[in-house]
Amino acid sequence: MIQTFFLQHSYLIGLVSFVLGLIGMPLVVRMAKAKGFVVRPNKRMSHTGEVPNIGGLNICFSFMLTYLLFEYNQLNQSQFFLVGLFAIMAVGFIDDVLILTPLAKLLGEALAGIALIGFADLRITHLHGLFGITEIGIIPSYLLSLFVLVAIINAVNLIDGIDGLASGLGILYCLFFAVYFGLAGDVSWSVLGICMVGSLAVFFIYNVFGHREKIFMGDSGSLLLGYLLTAFVFHFCEINAYHVVPETLHMNAAPAVAICVLTVPIFDTMRVILTRIKQHRSPFNPDKNHIHHLLLRTGLNHIQTTCVLLSVSLIFIGWGILGRNWNMWVLVISDFAIATVMTLILWRIINKKLYGTNA
Repeated sequence: MIQTFFLQHSYLIGLVSFVLGLIGMPLVVRMAKAKGFVVRPNKRMSHTGEVPNIGGLNICFSFMLTYLLFEYNQLNQSQFFLVGLFAIMAVGFIDDVLILTPLAKLLGEALAGIALIGFADLRITHLHGLFGITEIGIIPSYLLSLFVLVAIINAVNLIDGIDGLASGLGILYCLFFAVYFGLAGDVSWSVLGICMVGSLAVFFIYNVFGHREKIFMGDSGSLLLGYLLTAFVFHFCEINAYHVVPETLHMNAAPAVAICVLTVPIFDTMRVILTRIKQHRSPFNPDKNHIHHLLLRTGLNHIQTTCVLLSVSLIFIGWGILGRNWNMWVLVISDFAIATVMTLILWRIINKKLYGTNA
């Protein structure tokens, strides 16, 4: 049976989503230019000319079509998850076209989250012994899960600032979860990750090397990616909490490992928000203080900055794997300590380059 063959060779499923993405992307680019769904140069962007900003549409449809093609028998179990996925993409698309207020955007994210947390029942139900707590009640579970979902979605959204960064990190993160779920025998979840890798790879090529066919992910893509990664984090934590994985793959500190995997967007978002608050500015006011902006100040170009942050992410993923059975506080604090030291070193480099001082 063809389906069985592809599921046994999951990399081929990624190839299918890649091919579907290649077929669809030129159509999305042409539609965006015809309808005026483009970003024009401004003081916060370095591109020239009008660039389509709805790349998330192609990511979403090539991903969903591939998943349904090979996992159609899972539709009854995944229908609400897919509804939420489509809903969050729609929220992002509306924001790309009309520009929503932060409150409206947050409300849209929460409504999409209801499909994942309330109807698909994919949520955090166990704290892995944090504060001495294991299983938690349904109301705290809903509230905590919704907070984590909104936090991850917006962290991924905010890191999407230069060519190839959000899609490159997305490929890396989805590969991590796809490989882990695959090793754990969780085929359906592994296929989800592989499908997204293929779809993101097409976007990465167009975004970084497209030139005349260049396209941005837009919020339709970054919100969708954040939503999917949140689902991966929830499932990853839950199967480890209830030991639904082989003992050799079990991670006592699974939530902390997930934080390590997503350190770059999570830590950068926390740092930027705290900086804005310290400067008595709204946390929602955009600026050029994100980690990719700082790296650009050192003289690196977009692709070099993306490569640096992908390499740094690999270090954090390795740290998470190394400390997978440590105390969760030890792993998280050490992870953030490493990120802080790296950021301080980066600031010293910037100061030396711009002002000729190490201060």
